[in-house]
Amino acid sequence: MSIFINYAKVAPEAIDPLVQIERYIQSQLVDLELPETKQTKKLDKKLLELVKIRVSQINQCAYCIDMHTKDARAIGETEQRLYGLSAWRETPYYSKRERAALAWSEALTTISERAVKDTLREELSEYFDEKSIVDLSLAICNINTWNRFSVSLGAKVGSYQIGQHE
Repeated sequence: MSIFINYAKVAPEAIDPLVQIERYIQSQLVDLELPETKQTKKLDKKLLELVKIRVSQINQCAYCIDMHTKDARAIGETEQRLYGLSAWRETPYYSKRERAALAWSEALTTISERAVKDTLREELSEYFDEKSIVDLSLAICNINTWNRFSVSLGAKVGSYQIGQHE
């Protein structure tokens, strides 16, 4: 796909709030994947990358899929889990905590098609504290926005280099 409008160059002041949201989210993450316990209810980098990839798959954003799979690999995510992500419900590769976050990601991304169920909120709260749920929701909304910019205005798919947007 060719670039239709380089939105970051044309309107950097409009894009800056999205960048600031991303910086905030990154500042709230723990560095390592957390064990699945009731005490660890924070977001981690691997989980966030999985969420961003899954949302980007739903939105068919090739640029963001390329970016976040590269970033996920760079922090140790396995090929098997990346390949199975589009069918995460049918695979044994994801923890209950990851499944709750992926289900939440899908629900928020497709919210115009169906309501978010209370059972989903309850499940999410088993694995995340309120602050992390807010942060996860914000991250999901932000990647949906990035997807819409990239898909509608064009992005040079395959051009992303790890760490390029840090």
